[in-house]
Amino acid sequence: MKPHPVRNLIIVIILTCAATIVVIRWNLIPGFDKQETLNPTFAFAPAGQSSLSSDEEINVRVYNQVSPGVVNITKTAIEYDWFLAPYPTEATGSGCVLDRDGNVLTNYHVVRDADRLEVSLPDQSKFGAKILGYDEQNDLAVIRLENAPRDRLYPIALGESSTLKVGQKVLAIGNPFGYQNTLTVGIISALNRRLQSQNGVLVDNVIQTDAAINPGNSGGPLLNTAGEMVGINTSIFTDRGGGNIGIGFAIPANTIRRVATELIREGRVIRPWFGIEGYEINADLASALDLPVTKGILIARVERGSSVDRAGIRGATERVRWYNHRIYVGGDILTEIDGNPISSREELRLALESKRPGDTIQVTIYRGQSKMKKTVPLVEDPRRRSTRL
Repeated sequence: MKPHPVRNLIIVIILTCAATIVVIRWNLIPGFDKQETLNPTFAFAPAGQSSLSSDEEINVRVYNQVSPGVVNITKTAIEYDWFLAPYPTEATGSGCVLDRDGNVLTNYHVVRDADRLEVSLPDQSKFGAKILGYDEQNDLAVIRLENAPRDRLYPIALGESSTLKVGQKVLAIGNPFGYQNTLTVGIISALNRRLQSQNGVLVDNVIQTDAAINPGNSGGPLLNTAGEMVGINTSIFTDRGGGNIGIGFAIPANTIRRVATELIREGRVIRPWFGIEGYEINADLASALDLPVTKGILIARVERGSSVDRAGIRGATERVRWYNHRIYVGGDILTEIDGNPISSREELRLALESKRPGDTIQVTIYRGQSKMKKTVPLVEDPRRRSTRL
């Protein structure tokens, strides 16, 4: 019988496979051991060795130190629909615990027009609160928690803002979009900014930062690396989307210290009563009235008993027509306070912002064509109208 080549090949393959199985099964070839399954290996830091950089350790330390003192504030306000039916609306912001008496610092716009305030501590306990006092000019307010246990309150230390430097690291803690106790990090981008608050009032000496600040961060602290509050986050410059673009603003600690102290003690900020009414001078008005300066405040009326009245500064003596307006003229022209130019009522207010009754200022005025300086002792309005100039 003639051998078939295909059949012989199949037989050889079968015998070879069988022999290989026998060799592997009984380890008949030395060194031909069964290989173990390899598992991936990972690198681990030695036990007890920190995996944080020194900068990260600062972030962690400041957050652990300060975050227990940052609270979430929920404001409920009653509004009315087209049919005059009332309905509640809610908005949230942040706040900073000032002391164990339950005083909490926040922005005025966070609590403005509130019918009810509820404060959530980081441990999720909640307490009602009342507005103790507010200062619209600096967008600051102090609220007081009701029946909050002292041992649950962690005051945040207030730092010094006059020594801040551009480029200095700062940290912000707040509740953006309701995400409680969120930490962001940045630097001081600029100092001594002039900012227009949400109610249209100018605020001086504002800190600019690129630490991410978003809606809900208002009222939270801006911190240095020692965990001290150097400012309170108040607003952002934003695009149409309303989100952070790296330009945020904070009211400085030195303003907070002055304002919060008076809000807690007096329920208001005690300001001096300057006591004038007048017109802001421009080039057209100066030319029409033959005034000696093109910038300043032409004083029309001096309130009796006010600071300027006691200093002998004079108001208008006659009335003239300028286009369709009646202008009171003949009064002194205010141009400077303590060497700082004054050309508007807002600049006048800002020049007096850091002053208190009992302080003395130097003013520069023009009486007719004559320039003179006056010493003005500042007094308080006996009617206690703290916002009057």
